Amino acid sequence: MRHPSVGRPAPGPPGASLSHLDPEGRARMVDVSEKPVTEREAVARGRITIAAAAMRRVRDGRLEKGGVIEVARLAGILAAKRTADTIPLCHPLSLTHVDVELRPRRDGFAIEARVRTNARTGAEMEALHAVAVAALTVYDMVKAADKAMTIGPISLVSKSGGAGGSWRRRGAKKTAPGRRPTPRPREG
Repeated sequence: MRHPSVGRPAPGPPGASLSHLDPEGRARMVDVSEKPVTEREAVARGRITIAAAAMRRVRDGRLEKGGVIEVARLAGILAAKRTADTIPLCHPLSLTHVDVELRPRRDGFAIEARVRTNARTGAEMEALHAVAVAALTVYDMVKAADKAMTIGPISLVSKSGGAGGSWRRRGAKKTAPGRRPTPRPREG
């Protein structure tokens, strides 16, 4: 008996259905064993909006939990490395590079994660996971000063490699690989 929360694969030509569902509509990890190993990169971005008074405390280094940027950056890197532990159908990937940047804005932080691997499947989930966990870490560190913070939107900006080739979100500004769009701010 099929669980009622699981849908049936979409009808149509091959490739039109969700590859994470088997013919009976059960969730499965996609078999990528026949795909070639290629260089892959994914970039994701997100935001966390913080009240002005709380951002002043962040900039002045007056938070009880300490410096926000470095802790959130490291949390994002760890999240990218552990994506398969929290997203059930993700393949564990050996990552060759993870960079997470938090750029202070007047009303919070802009967050960007860049993830690279040589693998049979892409690193989009790892980049998205890194941004989400970095934002959640900022929330955790700043919540004593502002419980009304908002996280999002979080989105994939670009991906390259694999059979699908390159893709870039329309209107997304490009940053050069390994280059920081703005200098890292100093925390007090």
